[in-house]
Amino acid sequence: MSFYDLNKEQRKLLVDKINNGILSDLSTGKGSHLLIYFADEDTYIRKTAYLSIGKIYKVKKENCTEIIKQLDLLSGNDDAKVRQTVINAAGEIGLIDFQEAEPFMEKGLFDKHHTVRNAVIGSIKKMGEKNQVPVLTFAKRFLHHENAEVRREICHGIELFGRTHPEDILPLLKELQYEETARVRNTIIHVIGQISYKKACLEAVIEHLKTWENTALVEKAIDEIIDVHERYKNFAFYTQEQAVKYIKKHWCAKGKSKAVR
Repeated sequence: MSFYDLNKEQRKLLVDKINNGILSDLSTGKGSHLLIYFADEDTYIRKTAYLSIGKIYKVKKENCTEIIKQLDLLSGNDDAKVRQTVINAAGEIGLIDFQEAEPFMEKGLFDKHHTVRNAVIGSIKKMGEKNQVPVLTFAKRFLHHENAEVRREICHGIELFGRTHPEDILPLLKELQYEETARVRNTIIHVIGQISYKKACLEAVIEHLKTWENTALVEKAIDEIIDVHERYKNFAFYTQEQAVKYIKKHWCAKGKSKAVR
């Protein structure tokens, strides 16, 4: 029976059971409960476990060293679900203590399984909203990595931070404007679009794109910005019509682009 097959009271009891099992592991130095929960087929069981790790780390400082030790042991497990949950747990820790989370993020960037690498992206997004400075420093370390997939993961990971601090993220994306790998280029375009639809972000994005030299990539980014304002119309600060009007006035009117007809 999966987590959400249970009623509210049963779920609460299960959460308490998971928390107590993890606390037992941390007090005894054994990881039997952690392994069971981290390897569970149910996504929500695994989520409960890694959220529990984050909460314990924040409130029970005496357990911090043992938590890192157990996560380190589990990070070498053959099961991708276990390694993925380790990354998610480290992401919870990185909200307040990125130094401890960083080795797990770095290792996860190069994991052989895509779900683990995706967990790194998600964790960087999450940590970047709460703990910006060290996360951005980490991202800069790998921005020009020789592995294209790592570059893509980093670009995707800094997306959410860009919605609140576009001035910090856009220069990093600009450094990759001549990226040769299509998958990375597409991610850059995607992230520009994702940054653009929040309050005060369209203005920052358009202004910054004026400094880019790769017109072909910028044209695609402009198209993506316009499209995003329709796809996310329930969340966008501007309507698509308003966004197009702004782009025509501040971009096309300057002879910068023919993307908007």
